[in-house]
Amino acid sequence: MKGKRILLGITGGIAAYKIAFLIRILKKKGAEVKCIMTPASCDFISPLTLATLSENPVSIDFWNRQNGEWVNHVDLGMWPDVFVIAPCTASTLAKMANGFCDNLLTATYLSAKSPVVIAPAMDLDMYAHFSTQKNLDLLAANGNRIIPAEEGELASGLIGQGRMAEPENIAAYLEQLFEKQTDFAGKKVLLTAGPTYEKIDPVRFIGNHSSGKMGYRIAESFLQRGASVVLISGPTQEKLTHTRLELISVESAEEMLKAVQQHWPASDIGIFAAAVADYRPKQVAGQKIKKKEEELTITLVKNPDILSWAGQNKTDQQLLVGFALETNDAIAHAQDKLKRKNLDLIVVNTLEDEGAGFKNDTNRIQLLDKHNKITSFELKSKALVAEDLVNYLKHV
Repeated sequence: MKGKRILLGITGGIAAYKIAFLIRILKKKGAEVKCIMTPASCDFISPLTLATLSENPVSIDFWNRQNGEWVNHVDLGMWPDVFVIAPCTASTLAKMANGFCDNLLTATYLSAKSPVVIAPAMDLDMYAHFSTQKNLDLLAANGNRIIPAEEGELASGLIGQGRMAEPENIAAYLEQLFEKQTDFAGKKVLLTAGPTYEKIDPVRFIGNHSSGKMGYRIAESFLQRGASVVLISGPTQEKLTHTRLELISVESAEEMLKAVQQHWPASDIGIFAAAVADYRPKQVAGQKIKKKEEELTITLVKNPDILSWAGQNKTDQQLLVGFALETNDAIAHAQDKLKRKNLDLIVVNTLEDEGAGFKNDTNRIQLLDKHNKITSFELKSKALVAEDLVNYLKHV
């Protein structure tokens, strides 16, 4: 924790008084702390208290009322190693999930370049409400880290889940987060994501419904933990930038194979999450095919098997992970694929599971290793699924 820069965002909940204790813990561990408060949070704890404990000015509005200077939310968003929003009320959760930007804290959130950790706090009915849970799921799917509310006595007098995690627990979470940020340092990861498009003519193609979300979330997780990532991506709406990321955009399976052949020999880990088309048209029309005949026959030829090539050219020091999206007999098909393609691990998911597969923000996976050991996970956001996979690979 020593030398880490932690930005605390405090919103208007009764648990705001506990932030004084959190600042003391973080400062004792050697962290540098700055605070942003919403105007409502000032009713629960004074800015002077937080400024005194953090030894830094507290930001509340877009301008400093004493000297009239603008408070730069972009600079605040770029400053920390982690941005912690605690307590995070239901109102601020909703604003963050939907991109609302009506105060300095939410504006800074939209500009944040560091990991964001959210510690919600509210009454139990508010916390359990479907809209709050939906917002939490959406924020987690977008890569934010959620420290779930704890159970206990609430300000309303009721007892249940809704209390902000205790300051000691938030500090422990941050320590683990910082440890994870370096556990893949020096590792080179090759990752494929998204679909491939195989041209029929200049305007049509054969493709699939892959969104690339799973592959991009895995890339994010590796980057957050210190790895250098080469991401070879088929056409997708997903975006990702990072100083340790090399993003290579391709369209066809043959283009993806060439990029893999170039980068796989120098990689430590290969994660092949792309949904590569099995076949492509034998001939690509030079002009748009006109609708003339009642039937159109297109001859297809098999595409190169990119994952098999990587398996055939894998050293003992490299770790190779494939994906199997099945519609039936998922484990049996995955076992066959793992063996045929010389994989170390295969990630199995099936369209038989509601919420899994293409386009969804959630997924449910099973991990099958070459000793036929199966590790199963519950349905989660793809960001959390990616974290589960990376955690697993740390101990392989």
